[in-house]
Amino acid sequence: MTSAAATDTAQSQHPSASASDESSTTATQGSSSGRHQLRPVKYDYADSFACTYIVSVVAASVAELATYPLDLTKTRLQIQGEATAATAITTSGSTTTLPGAKGNMQYRGMVATALGIAREEGALKLWQGVTPALYRHVVYSGVRICSYDLMRKEFTRNGSQALPIWKSALCGVTAGAVAQWLASPADLVKVQIQMEGRRRLMGEPPRVHSAGHAFRRIVQRGGVKGLWKGSIPNVQRAALVNLGDLTTYDTIKHLIMDRLHMPDCHTVHVLASVCAGFVAAIMGTPADVVKTRIMNQPTDNKGNGLLYRGSVDCLRQTVAKEGFPALYKGFLPCWIRMAPWSLTFWLSFEQIRKMIGASVY
Repeated sequence: MTSAAATDTAQSQHPSASASDESSTTATQGSSSGRHQLRPVKYDYADSFACTYIVSVVAASVAELATYPLDLTKTRLQIQGEATAATAITTSGSTTTLPGAKGNMQYRGMVATALGIAREEGALKLWQGVTPALYRHVVYSGVRICSYDLMRKEFTRNGSQALPIWKSALCGVTAGAVAQWLASPADLVKVQIQMEGRRRLMGEPPRVHSAGHAFRRIVQRGGVKGLWKGSIPNVQRAALVNLGDLTTYDTIKHLIMDRLHMPDCHTVHVLASVCAGFVAAIMGTPADVVKTRIMNQPTDNKGNGLLYRGSVDCLRQTVAKEGFPALYKGFLPCWIRMAPWSLTFWLSFEQIRKMIGASVY
C-alpha cells in the first residue's frame, strides 16, 4: 500500500517527466515508421510510364544487337525465292521482265545463307541495317510494352492479377498493331538496306546507300504516305507476333508462379520467354513473309508496287507459285531469332526493373 501510494505520488509530482517519456517513445516510433514509409518513395519513378518506356527500349536494343544476324538471314531466305523471273504489268498492258531478275535463284539453308553473307560480303554485313532497326525499337518496343501495361492495369487491379487469356490476347494484339503502325517507316528502311548486299552481288545497281538516303528516296518516290508502304501486312504481323509474345509471356509467367508456387525469378523468365518466342514465330511467320516481299518489291515512279497489288495478292501469288509451305519459308531462323530475342529482351527488361526497384511486371 505504502509503495503504491509512493508511486502515485511520484507520478503526480513529476507529470512532465512521464509525458516526456511517452512523447519520446512516440517520436521514436514515428521516426522509425517514417523512415520505413519514405524508402519506397525513392523508387516511385520506377513504375512510371516514362521509366517503363525507357527500360523497354534499352532491353529491346540489347536483344536486337545480339540477334540481328538471324534477322538478316531470315530476310534473305524469304526474298530469294520470290520470283525466278519477276514480271510487272506496264501502263500499256504488256508484260516485261524486271531488271536483275534471275532464272536460277540459289536456295540455301539458314546456316549456308549466313556463312555465304559473311564469305561473300564480309562478316560485318551480318549487321547491315541494324541502325534503322534500333530506331524502330525506340518507337515499337516502347509503345507496345507501355500500351500493354496500361491496358492490363485497366482490366485488373493495377496489374497485380493475371489476365484471362482472351483479355490478354486483346491487349497483345492491340498493343502490337498500334506500335508497329507507328514504327513502319523505320521497318521499311531496314528491309531495303538489308537487301542491298544481295543486289550488289547480283550485279544490280544499289538502290540506297544509307538509312538517310533510303528515307529520302522513299519520300521522293511515294511521298510521306510511301513511308507506310506495306504497313498493313506489317501491322497484321505485329499483331500476331505480340499475340504470341506478350500474351504467352504474361500468361505462362503467371501460370508457372501460381501453379508451381515459384517466385518471380530468372527460371520463370526463361521458361516464359522461350514459350513466347515459339508461339510468336508460329503466329507471325506467314505475315512476315508477305510483309517482307511487299516492302522489298520494286516500285514505279508513283511508288506503286510492280509485283503485288497488296497483301492479299502477295499471299495468293506466293501460295499459287510456291505452295503453302512457302509461307513458312524462314520459319527456322525466325524462331531461332525470336527465341533468343525474346529471352534476351525479357531477361534484360525484368533485371533492369528489379535493379531500379520497380514492381513485378
